[in-house]
Amino acid sequence: MAVTRREMVAANAVGKHMTLDEFLRLPEIKPALEYVDGVVTQKVSPQGRHVLLQLRFANRINAFAEPGQLALALPELRTTYSGLSRVPDIAVYLWHRIPLREDGQIGDRFVEPPDLAVEIVSPDQRLAALMTKCIWYVKNGVRIALIADPDEEVVYRFRPDALPDVLRDDDRIDLDAVLPGFEITVNQLFALLILNA
Repeated sequence: MAVTRREMVAANAVGKHMTLDEFLRLPEIKPALEYVDGVVTQKVSPQGRHVLLQLRFANRINAFAEPGQLALALPELRTTYSGLSRVPDIAVYLWHRIPLREDGQIGDRFVEPPDLAVEIVSPDQRLAALMTKCIWYVKNGVRIALIADPDEEVVYRFRPDALPDVLRDDDRIDLDAVLPGFEITVNQLFALLILNA
């Protein structure tokens, strides 16, 4: 598949300083570009376990939250607020906060923080960088941020004005502030990676 000139320009922007408006005019490429402190960065390319966990966790949230119009989980959604533009692995918005077009379709631009942001550790990705990202999330309006680490089978939960929780094994991942009644333990989350025959 040929790379377009616009995609080449976007890829060459990594590491460059620019304004947020300049960044938002770049075409979308994969892995996604992010804009942090005036610099363009690129997310780590997702691999098998990352992609499957992202897909199945988003599906599990949507199976619980979408029928009653409580919330919607969206993978790889660009969110631009508080002067940065990030792409959480999963962004969950309460239903009444989802931007809509005049025709009722979902909007394209999300300029408010998600209610829940989920990051999944990929191979060769630094946990410290994801922790910094999740601290930023909760300082800038995200109600709960999670890091799921498939290698260690641990989940870190961040909330505003609280130390992170480290969850393992049969610990319940408490998301009641966003998804009251949603039930999943750490073991159940990582069991989503098992392929059943």
